[in-house]
Amino acid sequence: MKKGFTLVELLVVIAIIGMLVGLLLPAVQQAREAARQMQCNNNLRQLALASLNVESSSRTLPGGGWGYAWIGDPDAGVGKKQPGSWCYSILPALEQNALYQLPADGEVPENPQPQQKTGATEMQKVAIPTFYCPSRRPAKPYPAKQPRPKNNYDLYSPCGKTDYAGNLGTWLENPGMTGGGEGPAISEVATWRKNNSWEDHSSKYTGIFYIFSQTTIGEIRDGMSNTYLLGEKFLNPDCYEDLKYGNSTEDGNGDDDYNLFCGADVDYLRPTFTGSYNSSNVFQQGSPARLPAQDREGFDTDASRKFGSCHAGSLGMAMCDGSVHRISYSIDAEVHHCKGSRADGQAASSRGWE
Repeated sequence: MKKGFTLVELLVVIAIIGMLVGLLLPAVQQAREAARQMQCNNNLRQLALASLNVESSSRTLPGGGWGYAWIGDPDAGVGKKQPGSWCYSILPALEQNALYQLPADGEVPENPQPQQKTGATEMQKVAIPTFYCPSRRPAKPYPAKQPRPKNNYDLYSPCGKTDYAGNLGTWLENPGMTGGGEGPAISEVATWRKNNSWEDHSSKYTGIFYIFSQTTIGEIRDGMSNTYLLGEKFLNPDCYEDLKYGNSTEDGNGDDDYNLFCGADVDYLRPTFTGSYNSSNVFQQGSPARLPAQDREGFDTDASRKFGSCHAGSLGMAMCDGSVHRISYSIDAEVHHCKGSRADGQAASSRGWE
């Protein structure tokens, strides 16, 4: 008699295999996410160490830039006189010196030459994998706001972006100083340079990066291991690939709409606390601490300007000593606020760390 499988036996085997595959898939997906989260942590560590390398060579951490109407300029050095973001200032430390030098023209930022704008355009086209969370989106150029002339560059779209933001600390107004966040006009910068009278906003913003920032290690009096340097930023999933929120035509909240080399902007600066100055120029508390959150749809402007990530349960934050920690979304509000301040004198425990 010829041996073989009956139809019933075959169906039972197929059903068992299907059950095993169903049990294994979540484990495989979880393992993949764990690997991506580890890569995200490595990105944060590289960005933090690059920032510390800048401090070692210049005695100041990278500056926060001047506003989104300005872009990085290699002829401007590091600190308050650098119009570009911290992302731009750390390029040489990330072995991206050729990219860093593209806008060079031998002139100060407020006197840009055609070579400056041509180089800045080419620079914006580049997407650097270290600035992207592998769980959120691929490292490639993404749409920016409609191209229009800026102070020392022309905005190009699509352009390189970042999933990480520097610690702004207390939020007062748009990081770009003016209501629109574009930063100072060319004439203002020319006057400040001539008189060596650069504005100092260190008393307003309590974090590490802000407009015209030039933060030194000595100013981080709460301790390098107790103070946020940078971390993952919150982003609406609707905006991973484009600028639209639901049915809107363009990103109106300004949390991911410019390239990563422009000056102070919420694209790459996020607060841990909100406040404002009253008519007597006295600081007053605004809304509660801006707790980090997992990416989600259906948020308002206030919710978009905070730290966060697409990971479940926690986000990655790099401290000023270069260490990286997973921070729970349910971190105590006061602890989160304290870790966002470089010198508030308040003890902040490790509550909320994973």
